[in-house]
Amino acid sequence: MIVELSAMYRIGIIGCGKIAQVRHIPEYLASGRATLAAFYDLNGERAGELAAKYGALSCASIEELLSCPLDAVSICTANHTHADYAVAALQKGLDVLCEKPMATSLEDCIRMVEAARKSGRILMIGQNQRLTKTHMKAHELIASGSLGRIISFQTSFAHGGPETWSVDPGKNTWFFDRSKAVMGAMADLGIHKTDLIDYLLDDSVKAVTATVTTLDKRGADGSLIAVDDNAMCIYEMAGGAVGTMRASWTCYGHEDNSTVIQGTEGVMKLYSDPDYPMVIERKDGTRELYELDAIQTNDNQTSSGVIDCFLDSLDRRSCPISAESVLPAMKAVFAALESSAKGSRITID
Repeated sequence: MIVELSAMYRIGIIGCGKIAQVRHIPEYLASGRATLAAFYDLNGERAGELAAKYGALSCASIEELLSCPLDAVSICTANHTHADYAVAALQKGLDVLCEKPMATSLEDCIRMVEAARKSGRILMIGQNQRLTKTHMKAHELIASGSLGRIISFQTSFAHGGPETWSVDPGKNTWFFDRSKAVMGAMADLGIHKTDLIDYLLDDSVKAVTATVTTLDKRGADGSLIAVDDNAMCIYEMAGGAVGTMRASWTCYGHEDNSTVIQGTEGVMKLYSDPDYPMVIERKDGTRELYELDAIQTNDNQTSSGVIDCFLDSLDRRSCPISAESVLPAMKAVFAALESSAKGSRITID
């Protein structure tokens, strides 16, 4: 019997903030399939400390890191850098895992997809909601026709904001800086739930009516932040379903990361029941209860599955969460911003 062993990949970490420290770095180490070879961060001291801790190189620039002997990189930086860093890495022949949102403009998203296609390398976006056991089971059941024809949905991602999540916590977090984040809750949380609806329904948004606004969050100077803290969207899907997506940084109670799918044969509730991550209520009154997993929260971090998925993609040379597969959700995000700005319904080409 021949046992095939996975390759050991040399990884460069671009951006050494919170998401790198609590997700990417520990999950690469836990995989047993990767070595942390190089680190880069605008804060050189932070990169140096991590490099020393893991026996890796500390790089003074992105160019220096991309010149190191690497197989792949994780991009864990502020939103506005994603496109340039990803394209540069792909052009160097490296595979890339990029945090969400993919980029801050549709043009940059398309540029990233085209760079991946031209280079023949993997470009994966960290849309981790596709990887929960509950969402994967829901996708399977919906695809099987268990709920009948999908009529409507409601999906929500709402918590108290990123102030305590950032590696530099407080009101000066880069998430509130328009020059770095460009978008607020819509890009931070809304892209997760938009991509999730596309995934669950095997569909894409064809039209959006949205309000994307700033209702409560204030910066260090006491004025409202320059990016949105709430987004309320009506999504019309190409397959005919119509539903709502809500993203909020002003949920100052228990985090809401729930989704409800309404079909002709019943209703599926995901992460809305405290005891069962999936509940299906049938039209005949029966209920099906599934014990699968618990949704992650900012205060309860467990393995996201993203790194294992990325490493599996490198082995297979095929990625289930490719940038190309996330592009329709990004189009919906930008359409929502346009809809809010114009006060009108926007159709997606």
